[in-house]
Amino acid sequence: MRASPRRIAYVKRLSTEAYQALRDALAVMTWFKRPFKTFLRTSLRDHPELLVGLDFDGGTKREVSDDLVGRLADGETRYQDVTIRLMLEVAALTRFPDIERLEEPDRSLRLDEAKDAVARMKTMTEQFADRIAEQERLEAERASHKAQAVALRHFEDDLADLKQRFLALNTATDARQRGYDFERFLADLFKIFDMEPRLGYSTDLEQIDGSLTFDTDDYIVEAKWIAETVSRESADAFAAKVRRKGKNALGLIIAVNGFSGPALRAYDEKTPFLTMGGGDLFLVLDGRVRLDELLKAKKRHANETVSCHLPASAVVN
Repeated sequence: MRASPRRIAYVKRLSTEAYQALRDALAVMTWFKRPFKTFLRTSLRDHPELLVGLDFDGGTKREVSDDLVGRLADGETRYQDVTIRLMLEVAALTRFPDIERLEEPDRSLRLDEAKDAVARMKTMTEQFADRIAEQERLEAERASHKAQAVALRHFEDDLADLKQRFLALNTATDARQRGYDFERFLADLFKIFDMEPRLGYSTDLEQIDGSLTFDTDDYIVEAKWIAETVSRESADAFAAKVRRKGKNALGLIIAVNGFSGPALRAYDEKTPFLTMGGGDLFLVLDGRVRLDELLKAKKRHANETVSCHLPASAVVN
């Protein structure tokens, strides 16, 4: 279903001169009746009632134009915006194909008539330009705000669904399956924040749980949902994995049950990775902090302090 045109907010009554200019232009902008009829049917397709009873076959173009413009003028309260749009469409004409096919001297004579009538119509419509431009700007702003509101609702719905999935994972009894499901959960979480996630993959030397791209940086992701905190040994193994990717590689290790003291202390002065715990995830899923803002804060903290660890609670508070 085609959307109806937006209404132009213009309350000043149109002048008799403007209506006359429209009447004159409609009568001479085409030479043959068929393109004349096609133009009006196309221009007024959202208001077919205006075309009912117009004698396109028996009447002349000027008679039909007189009848149509009379209807528009009589119903100005209802049809002012329709009239203005028709005027603007006529004023925008630059070519007159059926007239251009005429033989000389008719061709030049009729082209001059059409161009003069359209130029006069254009002069009449200049008063509408600023009002219409402002109207369209406001309409575009409203449409943008509406689209943003809809996108935000969808985003919040997606985040709420992910929160329920995370809570459901807490009750899972199969630890191995929960590990796989956790990786997919993280990929979906990264995706709604436009972080271009990639699911786990294997190389000849190692298994990578996943990766993401954010803020021009590529991160190797390690996902851990284990009963204990991440040990120093596990942190060392992940650090080595990140370093093998090159000096510009970054790591993100996500451990639901957190990190041991020795693991955090070992990477408190120099680190190739950032840490994220279960509490961080919950604050993101609860809408307390955005994941992209949290990751930026963690990276900035690592750059400034060379420490791997910044809890989300410090960002929220």
